[in-house]
Amino acid sequence: MSLCELKAAQSAMYLIRRYAIDEQSADALLQWLKPYEDFTYRQVGDWQALAGLSLKKSMLPKASSQYAQDLIDKMVLLIKEELHHFYQVLEVMAEQGIVYEKITSSRYAKGLLRHVRTYEPEAMIDKLICGAYIEARSCERFAKLAPFLPQRIADFYISLLRSEARHYQDYLSLAQQIAQADISERVAFFGVIEAELITTPDADFKFHSGVPQ
Repeated sequence: MSLCELKAAQSAMYLIRRYAIDEQSADALLQWLKPYEDFTYRQVGDWQALAGLSLKKSMLPKASSQYAQDLIDKMVLLIKEELHHFYQVLEVMAEQGIVYEKITSSRYAKGLLRHVRTYEPEAMIDKLICGAYIEARSCERFAKLAPFLPQRIADFYISLLRSEARHYQDYLSLAQQIAQADISERVAFFGVIEAELITTPDADFKFHSGVPQ
């Protein structure tokens, strides 16, 4: 699950680097995430050292973007929370004696993003809608799993659920703001794709997997 938290942070980082901030701010974001990525993908560093890391620079919005500041405000907060969750997951794993192992991503996010339009601002709107679905599905899975887990982990899942609920609402509100038109048809379009991803047989058992094959 720690990989899910890092992927969520990376997705939010991509959005603000692509659409909202200047080059120096983008470099600062990359440096912020690098120790997490080094640990996750290259097994470099000590996970406990991640606790003290923070963003060292204010994010400066692109002057040409009317929605940049809202995107920065919501996505930087999301990144901070997801990276904190990443650390918390590793902390729980250490408590439970579970050794961290490198794993690959599931088909879920790629399956959604495959249908994103290729022109702007529609591409950005679609990416935000996909982000909303990913966060909302996380809420559902945390809620479904919590009753079957030891109290310590169940309480942790419920705390994560509350953050994910706000995240998916932030994604949707940004998509609506940028579209300046009703996005319900596009939300429904991705809803059909998302439903197929979680209800069809899936050989790869992960947090956002479909039905176990």
